[in-house]
Amino acid sequence: MLVTNTIDTTVLPPAERFGMWLDLVARTSVPLRMESPYADDFAARAEFIDLGAIQLVKYQYPSLDATRKLIRQSDPELYILAFTTSGVGTSSQDGRRSDILAGEFTFYDASRPHDVCHHASEPGRTQATSITTLIPHSALPLPPKRMAALYGGRMSGSEGLGALLAQFLIQVTGHPEQYQTADAGRLGAVGLDLATTLLGRNLVAEDDVPTEVRRRALVTQVHAYVHRHLGDATLGPQIVADAHHISLRTLHRLFEAENSTVATYIRDLRLARCRRDLTDPTLRTQPVQVIAARWGFGDKAHFSRVFKAAYGVSPQAFRDGEPGAARDVNRLASRVNSSSAD
Repeated sequence: MLVTNTIDTTVLPPAERFGMWLDLVARTSVPLRMESPYADDFAARAEFIDLGAIQLVKYQYPSLDATRKLIRQSDPELYILAFTTSGVGTSSQDGRRSDILAGEFTFYDASRPHDVCHHASEPGRTQATSITTLIPHSALPLPPKRMAALYGGRMSGSEGLGALLAQFLIQVTGHPEQYQTADAGRLGAVGLDLATTLLGRNLVAEDDVPTEVRRRALVTQVHAYVHRHLGDATLGPQIVADAHHISLRTLHRLFEAENSTVATYIRDLRLARCRRDLTDPTLRTQPVQVIAARWGFGDKAHFSRVFKAAYGVSPQAFRDGEPGAARDVNRLASRVNSSSAD
């Protein structure tokens, strides 16, 4: 699984918890002056995941207000892209101030003065939660002088690329055990591409985003779309292209760089899902065709032909455990899963 580092202030007596938190923030991002009505008993938790190009931090803490005033030359040069998962807050930098709600992003430069606050909003709750992406200045392929236009602003995490980035952050930080240590670098690249494209679009300067970054971000969007609509038997290249407002030719060129085709990607992913369900003991009583239809194979004969062509055995023979069948099917499933950030 991904390597994580968890800090929990409740391992200390209540009187020492806020001091621990102040030290943690200073060591992992930048020093901040913080205030909280819960400073006498600051029960908080932070989970860090290093993805190479970027670092993710999943926070849970009591309501707090933070100010960054004094800047030191030795402080790290970091951009902060913070996604609020619960609670409400404000973000302020360079004269711009925004109210941030759950499901929204804010962006600021941690190496410059700024103010942020984050408070629990539900009655009876004292905890607010967020997922923060720490991006070194040198890692973000956008013109530094133009980034000030986004400081202290808000961006949607419920539509378009914002929603895709939010889903990525929630998935990776919520289920790090589903990924291997070797996946960290690739996940970091995917996260950085999505963040870069989101910021570029909000700058109304997408042309400033490198072409390869835009291409990879679009491929990630297409992969996510296919995953969400895999059970739709009508899903095909034209529908995928129309959903992303690109031509069919452009979509095919995207997948040429992935050493695949759209139709092949959809088919292989469907087969992988069918393989998974055919080996699930809880689904043993479901007919093979019901499982096939769930993943977009509406015709029983066609599904059997495609499955046997791919693996050399029929779906029923695989379910019944014919020798060698599971090995071949698992090999394809592994290849399909490695091509997606799902």
